[in-house]
Amino acid sequence: MAQALGYVTKNEVGNFQGTLNLGGASRINIVANDNKETDKQPDFRIVDSRGQELGGGWLKTGEVSGKEYISLTFAHPTLGPRKVYANLGQAYGKEADEFAILWNPQDD
Repeated sequence: MAQALGYVTKNEVGNFQGTLNLGGASRINIVANDNKETDKQPDFRIVDSRGQELGGGWLKTGEVSGKEYISLTFAHPTLGPRKVYANLGQAYGKEADEFAILWNPQDD
């Protein structure tokens, strides 16, 4: 079952602001990567309130729904040696500009 790691709100320019709960709550911003040059580079950068980069986000299209979503990857020394993968999805029962950071933990 998917679990929320945090919640963000989309602002008028298409960036997101909110809270991430990985080992403690921290304020984050998910901002458009205006310097993207290749498909391997993220469409969005995830930064904390101190400006430290925590990961990136890529625009994807759902195979079944055909709807666009953002696939997130968190990677930072404070998170440990493994990456955390999540998706940014509409928060259930919330306003249209409120999104949940959802992950589906799987054991290796």
